[in-house]
Amino acid sequence: MNDQSSVLASVHDWLAEGEQVWLCTIIETWGSSPRPAGSWLAVSESGRWRGSVSGGCLEEDLLRRATDDGNSSPRVVEYGITDDDRDHFQLPCGGRILLLVEPLTAERSASHIDEVCRALGERRPIVREVRVDSGNAHTASAEPRARNGVVFDGSVVRHTLQPECRLLLIGAGEVARHVFDFASATGFEVTLCEPRDTFAEGWNYPHIPVSRRLPDDLVAEAFQDPWCGILALAHDPRVDDMGLLAALQTPAFYVGAMGSRKTSGARRSRLASLGLDEAVLARLRAPIGVDIPSKTPAEIAVSIVADLVAARHDLRAARPSL
Repeated sequence: MNDQSSVLASVHDWLAEGEQVWLCTIIETWGSSPRPAGSWLAVSESGRWRGSVSGGCLEEDLLRRATDDGNSSPRVVEYGITDDDRDHFQLPCGGRILLLVEPLTAERSASHIDEVCRALGERRPIVREVRVDSGNAHTASAEPRARNGVVFDGSVVRHTLQPECRLLLIGAGEVARHVFDFASATGFEVTLCEPRDTFAEGWNYPHIPVSRRLPDDLVAEAFQDPWCGILALAHDPRVDDMGLLAALQTPAFYVGAMGSRKTSGARRSRLASLGLDEAVLARLRAPIGVDIPSKTPAEIAVSIVADLVAARHDLRAARPSL
């Protein structure tokens, strides 16, 4: 579960328990800032919290503000206005952060948060619109490929949210094991697919479930949108090519395959012979991963996940503030 999903889940649960919640959203940043616009920190009235809006320098003050001042209306808070402010909160030199602090109650906000959770669970991007003067919040449809981001016109905050990125790993092996662990730790939702009996039956990592279904069937069923990545890690053309052929005909943000340059060239020739044209094949990242001197399975996995993180940033990160 990524940061966005974990914050939403916590807000949903705390409201269901009858607690008041304060949702802090970065509206805009100037200069150096450790977290981008759109980042969340949620605080419950009992003092529980989830998320982050800085490297730790603002959270304590926001936790105190949220639970102590009793304000029931949204307000915009700015940090880093003065040198003393920056020194007190240890903001990077020149950094300024503008935040919306939004009080939520079960009576007023539960159905709205449910709607946001439902849209993202159904893989639909959505926009939260919050009026600062009244606190009224509602949702609106977002463009299919809308990027995450926040726009504030002085009275209304419009926060665009994308579904979380999910990955399909094809082929159980040591590289796949480490990719699963590293990618999960960086907020991806990961599925491991292994249709081959020998590899599936010998899999000895209970914390990583294995789907025995064919990769093209899984792609068709659950990996068909722009927030999906499909990685061929089996090193077996019988399995990898099946998944890649299906994956390259989707809008998935990342399609990659493990192997040497020679292996990758042979793979492209096979896929071309199956009817994929050059424009489609150009989407295939092979050899997969960031070009570092990786040799061990863990090192190869680090290079792959680093590339995935960069690709996800390009896909969904908010446009930089001034």
